[in-house]
Amino acid sequence: MAKRRFKNKKVRYVAIGAALTTGAAVATVVLPSANAAEEKTAQEIITMCERTKVLNGKKQSLEDFGGHGIAGPGFQSDSCKFVETGFETFNGPKEKVTVDFPNCEANSSPKAEFKWTATVGQGEGKYTATQQGAAGGLFGALSGSWLKHKGTTDITVKTVTAGDSETRQVPEGKVLHMEFTPRMQRMTGEWQVKINAREATTTTNAVPEQNYTAPEVIEGPVVLPKAAGAPGVADGALDPVETDC
Repeated sequence: MAKRRFKNKKVRYVAIGAALTTGAAVATVVLPSANAAEEKTAQEIITMCERTKVLNGKKQSLEDFGGHGIAGPGFQSDSCKFVETGFETFNGPKEKVTVDFPNCEANSSPKAEFKWTATVGQGEGKYTATQQGAAGGLFGALSGSWLKHKGTTDITVKTVTAGDSETRQVPEGKVLHMEFTPRMQRMTGEWQVKINAREATTTTNAVPEQNYTAPEVIEGPVVLPKAAGAPGVADGALDPVETDC
């Protein structure tokens, strides 16, 4: 029988014992290499995490990530969890939230009534999206991690808003408008994926435990709680900005 040349030397091949005794063609079973974890890309690890049986301690169904018992895709790992390594808050980009109110006439002191609204888009992770699968996917699974930090709530929403109204005096010779600076939050950590070890059976070979990690950085607005049943309000600062006429 002609010899086959295998290019991937990191994969071990094991002959089925029955073939050796009967003289039949040798069947081969591909086993994962010892350094398989090093060969996974971050995106592959994230996919294994999304399609895991247990995500952050909660059992998943195939439907949670668009899987199917027959048509696939199926489970790709036994468990996945997010381990936080850092958390910080910072100021987001300023946004002009009102029109200009000029006071360019001498001996004038008008008052401007401001009614403003600011919408802050929900950030996404390095690998995770706001909506990812039927149950919110990996991004939704992080809500519990955010909840332990003061001033944060559910991060599965795509946007949060802030708004108010107030009256301000416009100084003579000035043009006044208002700017909103959202308060943002950033969480760093890693997704830890695990495939449990499996003992050999009469039809399959033993599989060693496999562990994979992928770094993650997630950003989103700080959300203050509102009345019961109402969406949260974006936290931030409203500041007057004056320019010369």
